[in-house]
Amino acid sequence: METIVQAQSLKGTVTIPGDKSISHRAIMFGSIAKGTTRITNFLPGADCLSTISCFKQMGVQIEQDGASVVVEGKGIDGLREPSELLDVGNSGTTFRLMMGLLAGRPFHSVLAGDESIAKRPMNRVTVPLSQMGAAIDGRENGTFAPIAIRGGNLSGITYDSPVASAQVKSGILLAGLQADGVTTVTETHRSRNHTENMLEGFGVKVKRDGLSVSVEGGQHLTATNVEVPGDISSAAFFLVAGAIVPNSTLTLLNVGINETRSGILDVLEQMGASLSIKNKRVVNQEEVADLTISTSDLSGTTIEGEMIPRLIDELPVIALLATQANGKTVIRNAEELKVKETNRIDAVVEALQTLGASVTGTPDGMVIEGPTRLHGGQVSSLGDHRIGMMLAVAGCITEGSVQLELPEAIKVSYPDFFEHLKQLRAGS
Repeated sequence: METIVQAQSLKGTVTIPGDKSISHRAIMFGSIAKGTTRITNFLPGADCLSTISCFKQMGVQIEQDGASVVVEGKGIDGLREPSELLDVGNSGTTFRLMMGLLAGRPFHSVLAGDESIAKRPMNRVTVPLSQMGAAIDGRENGTFAPIAIRGGNLSGITYDSPVASAQVKSGILLAGLQADGVTTVTETHRSRNHTENMLEGFGVKVKRDGLSVSVEGGQHLTATNVEVPGDISSAAFFLVAGAIVPNSTLTLLNVGINETRSGILDVLEQMGASLSIKNKRVVNQEEVADLTISTSDLSGTTIEGEMIPRLIDELPVIALLATQANGKTVIRNAEELKVKETNRIDAVVEALQTLGASVTGTPDGMVIEGPTRLHGGQVSSLGDHRIGMMLAVAGCITEGSVQLELPEAIKVSYPDFFEHLKQLRAGS
C-alpha cells in the first residue's frame, strides 16, 4: 500500500526512463543480428527483463548492468530451441513479437505468461502467422496463451490487419523476414513505427507506403548501437501532473516524440496546456526533445479516430487530465483499452468515480465532465502499471489522501516513479 497526499506544487527536472517499446526491440533485434549490439538508457523494468530472459534461454549471451546492455548476436540462425517454456511475465510486447520470430525458427517452443497474459487475445497474431505456414496451437484454437509454435517454411503474405496494433504488425514483419517472398501489413490507422525504424537501423530494407509496410524475406540484421530515448508513455504522467497540480513547472529531458506516439502532446495543446518542446533532435531514427509543462486552465476536447493508436497507453492519465478541464471530454474508438493489462475502460471509470470524478464508461471509451474536485479514497492499480501511475498522480490533487493498493505494478515500466515524484514534490 502506498499513501499519496496532496501536493502544493511540483517543480524540477526529471530524466525519463528508457522507452519500453524500444528497449524490447533493441534486445530482440540485437539477439538476432550478427555482432555485438550495445544498448544505452535501456529500461530495466520487469517486462524488458522478461525479454532478456527469453533470449538467454535460446542461447543468446546478454550482459545487463542497469540501463546498459551488451548483446552478443549470432544471427537469427544462432537461436537454439529452448529446453523449457518461455515465460514472458506480464509483457504482451514480448509475447506477440516473439511469436513472429519463433514462427520462422525450425524448432518447437512454448510461450506463456502471467494471469493477465492468459486473458489477452493472441489470435490477432496467430491467425496471420498460421496463414504464413507456421504450426501454432493454444487454448481456444490459438486464441489464448500458452501458445505452442513449430516454426519454419514460411511464405510471405499480404495481410489487412483489423486492428491498428504495433505488436501485431511487428510480429508479422518479423516472421516475414524469415519467409519466402514479400510480406505486407496494412493497417486501419498508423500504429507506432519503432519496429520499422529500428529494422532500418539494423540494416534491413523496409518499404513504407501509406498505411502499408513491407519487408522481403531472407534479409539479415547487422549489429549496431542503440541509444533508447525516454518513454513518452512514462513522461505522460508527469506532463499531466505538471498541468493540473497548482503552481507547477516541470521539465522532462530526452523524451521520444515519435509522431506515431506523440498524441498526448497534441491533446495537451488542444486542451490549452502550457507546453513547450525544445532541443529537438534525432537519435537512432527516433525524434527526441525536452518538454516543459506548467499549470494552466484546460478545456475539454474529443479524442477519437486515428488519434487513438497514437496515445492508447496514455488514455488512463488523459482521463484524469479531463477531470480538471472545463467542459466535457469524450474518448471514443478506444475498444483496444479493454484488452490491455486490465480492461482499462472499466478500471479507469471505477477508480476515478471512487475519487469523486464525473466519468461514465461507454462501449468504446468514456465521457468525462469537468472540472471536479477530487477527494481521497482507497483504490488499486489492479496490477496495471499505467492505472497505478494515474492514481498516484491523482493523489497529488485530491482533498484527502489516496491509498494505492498494488503500487509495485508501476515497476513494470517506471521503477523510479515514486522517487522522481518525491523529488518534484520537494522542488528539486
